[in-house]
Formats: sequence, C-alpha cells, structure tokens
Amino acid sequence: MTTTILVIFLIVYAGMILGELPFLQIDRTGVALLGAIALVSFDALSLREAAEAVHLPTIILLFSFMVLSAQMRLGGFYDWVTRSLAALPLSPPLLLAAMMLAVAVLAAVFSNDIVCLAVAPVLIHACARRRLDPVPHLLALACAANIGSAWTLIGNPQNMLIGQTLELSFAGYSAEAALPVALGLFATWIVIAWQTHGHWSERELSADGAPPQASRRAMDDGEAPLDRWQTAKGLAIAGALIVVFVFTSLPREHMALTAAGLLLMSRRLHTTRTLGLVDWELLVLFMGLFVVNHALQQTGLALTLVKDFAALGFDLREPWALFAGTFVLSNVVSNVPAVMLLLPFGGHPSAGTVLALVSTLAGNLLIVGSIANIIVVDAARRHGIRIDWRRHARVGVPVTLATLAITAACLWQRLASW
Repeated sequence: MTTTILVIFLIVYAGMILGELPFLQIDRTGVALLGAIALVSFDALSLREAAEAVHLPTIILLFSFMVLSAQMRLGGFYDWVTRSLAALPLSPPLLLAAMMLAVAVLAAVFSNDIVCLAVAPVLIHACARRRLDPVPHLLALACAANIGSAWTLIGNPQNMLIGQTLELSFAGYSAEAALPVALGLFATWIVIAWQTHGHWSERELSADGAPPQASRRAMDDGEAPLDRWQTAKGLAIAGALIVVFVFTSLPREHMALTAAGLLLMSRRLHTTRTLGLVDWELLVLFMGLFVVNHALQQTGLALTLVKDFAALGFDLREPWALFAGTFVLSNVVSNVPAVMLLLPFGGHPSAGTVLALVSTLAGNLLIVGSIANIIVVDAARRHGIRIDWRRHARVGVPVTLATLAITAACLWQRLASW
C-alpha cells in the first residue's frame, strides 16, 4: 500500500508542477481531488480517515474571508478605492507608491487574490484615463498584493493554513512581519520606478492623440458603483474581526464564520451572488491536498527523506534550510502545496514566520508562482495588454531576491538563536 500511496502522491504533485495532467482536461484542483478519491478507492485511507485529514478550521476561515471579500467586491469598494487613488493629483511615481500601499493594506485583510481580481480591470481603466503605461502599474499591483498579504495570517490561503495549524498569535506574527513587508514594498517601488526610466506615459497613441485600442477598451468597461451601506457593513465586520483576532484568544474560525453568516443575512445582496464569488475550487484544492499529504505522512516516507537530507547537511528542521526549502518548493509546486509539505517540520519557534513570509514573497518570482500574478496577467490580456513571462521576470526576479534578502536580514538575530 505504501507504493500505491507514493505513486498517487507523485502524480498529484506532478500535476501541481505542471498545472495539469497530460492528455486530460484537468487542472490543479481536479488533480488534487482525484488524488484524494484514488486513495479512498484503493483503500489507502478510509472515508473517515480522509474526512479527518481535512483541517476544518483552515477551510472555515478561508471560506469566511471569501464571503467577506465578496461583500466588499459587490459593494464596489475595490473599484471606489482604485478610482479615488487615480484621481489624486500625484506624479506617476507617487501615484504608483500610493497604489502599492493601498493594495498592500487591502491584501493584508481581504486576501491578495481577491484584491487583484477586483482592482486589475479598474486600474487598467485608470491608467487609460491618465494616459499612463499600464504595465508597470499592473506588475506593481501583483507584487504589492503578494507582499502586503504576507503581513497578516489572513492575507492569503497559505498564511491562514500556517496560522491555524501552528496556532500562531495574530498580533505576534503581524508585528514580526511588519518590517520585512514595509521594506519589501519600498524595495519593490524602487525596482519598478527605476525600470521605467522615467517613461510613465502610454507609449502608443493614435494619430488623433487618443489612447490605443487596449486603453479605449478599458474605458468602455463598466465599473461597480459604490454601495455605501454594503461597504460600511463589510468594513465594520472586517474591523471587528481584526480586533477580536488581535485582542482575544477566541477561535478565529468560529468568529470568522459568524461574521460570514451575518453578511449572508442581507435584504439586498442575494446569497447566490455572494456565494458565486467564493472560490470553491480553491477550497476543494485544499481538501484534496490535505488528504494526499496525510496519506504520505502516515507511511513515514517523508520523515525518512528529511532525515536522509539532514545526514547530508540539509535539515529542514533547521532555520536556513527551511528558508531555502520553502523558496524552492514554492516555485516548483506553488506556495500552498509547498506549505502543506513543509508544515510537519515547522516545530521551531520561528518556523511559522519563515514559512509564511518566504512562501508568500517567493510567489513574485515567476508568473506561475502566485495565483495573484496569473489573475493580473489574465486581466491584462483581456484588455489587449501583453505581459509575458520575460516582462514579468524583469520585475519579479529582482523584487523576490530583494524582499527575501530583507526578510533574512530582519529575521537574522532570531533565526541565529535557534
């Protein structure tokens, strides 16, 4: 049975690397789900064992914040923030800085993927109106969302998983992450501003001075109007949750689920619209990977492999090995699967901080490193703006190296004391 589990595990993680399985119309979520089904079908796990392998507090927390983010999106909050920023009388470099700061704060509370999904089309529209080249701003959006989401334990799915599994202090983690995140945002702004070489304007204008087709297409897009009541309700509940997380020891998943329930009791927003914005595929991906990873852990193969690497001088239970391993795995199998693989070896006091920061910041390296990157690139493509992997890497590689170097420097004293 060990061989069966190992084969299924390897197939699933091959799917995580490739994003699909050859000759089949199946994505990462489908691969994880089929892997879990196969384990049950081959009696490697019973149905009860498979169900118990799913970390329910993480799933509940993730679902609850998807509902909260859906509330803010339907209320037009993200569109309003983006339009308001674009209307400020700032020079392009300062406008870029303001946008990055706002996106980072939003991502820290409402999740990086949701923020990118909501902001990207409106940002393209805003750049078109101001005759600005949208590419630097879109790349800044993806990088700032990823970096900002690292600030809290609710900013992205992997941080939620880490916080819930390792029972990290919400305020304690945020205090540790604040300096690397702030310095990382500043470094990212420097990289992008320097790479523009002062050429902020749209480079392609028609003969009558009008914006190019991509920009005109963005101008024609509809934007959600601000619903002040729905936005105020969402912000009030989000603020209350942050206060509860910081100042009490109440279970985060319980409080978040209660908040989601309150938001679903609406006289104006039908539950179909709200739940339609929940990323059910991501929830299924989590559950499938929980089952697959649990099966592998039961075989003892993972622990044996870690001990073998430790004998060669690379022990994942040591701080710098965990740092390096998280960076590599996050760019091989994506950050959520990488974190699930490495969590069992996170027994050190700062393991949670290392896993959360490194797995998130590593996502800026390549387009496929983060769902937020893919969302932004896809939004650009739909508006006739091309951002290929080379263009992204010109920003992503230096940003990732700079932010990880800053993180290592900030955590040096604590990691050295392990």
